[in-house]
Amino acid sequence: MPNPFADRSVLITGTNRGIGRALVEEALLRGVQRVYAGTRVPLTHADPRVTYLSLDVTDEAQIEAAAKTVDSLDVLINNAGIAAYDDLGDRALLERHLAVNLFGPHAVTTAFLPHLVEARGSIVNVLSLAAIASFPIIPAYSISKAAAFSLTQSQRALLGPQGVRVHAVLTGPTDTEMSRDLDVPKAPPASVARAIFDGVAAGEEEIFPDPLSAALAPSWAGGSVKVLERQNAALLS
Repeated sequence: MPNPFADRSVLITGTNRGIGRALVEEALLRGVQRVYAGTRVPLTHADPRVTYLSLDVTDEAQIEAAAKTVDSLDVLINNAGIAAYDDLGDRALLERHLAVNLFGPHAVTTAFLPHLVEARGSIVNVLSLAAIASFPIIPAYSISKAAAFSLTQSQRALLGPQGVRVHAVLTGPTDTEMSRDLDVPKAPPASVARAIFDGVAAGEEEIFPDPLSAALAPSWAGGSVKVLERQNAALLS
């Protein structure tokens, strides 16, 4: 089978740890030509195909600078995110989650969209099962991911006619620093990253990359939420 990632360029945000770091390694295994790795801390990589970019997704100047650094782009993976335990008593914390998990992907996508349209490329928004069923011990996170899921659906409808595919990654618990205090079985970041690339290659609009989330996959494509999304998207035609 042809490799859809061979000789392509990929930008991944939030690559200093967890799923982001695993996505960088998986991209290299897939034979990409260039990995642009967005991070808020200085990093280096032994593989010359990796170019690290100073990229805080809430910093407009850094986003603009990164966009000027990248000459072409085939795949954008919006992975950067935050999650904190709360009870919705702190509006500032909710706004912080929205800034990173919603407005961050929107800003980064907007900055790199001309490259993606030219390449007829892909946008991959790394979300969470909390986007479709709130996880009440981290409600601000759940709210921000639900909003980001709606953003993803809107981008899919609006950008599809321009040849850009938009994927939502609905992750379950993953063994990262973000979920280290969560006492449930967790998927390894490497396997989640592998499933994300597999899902993009297969053209899956919703990607369920771990055992917990994968249980939803069989009923999702023909389910009422997906049917309603397609009906709503048709209003644009």
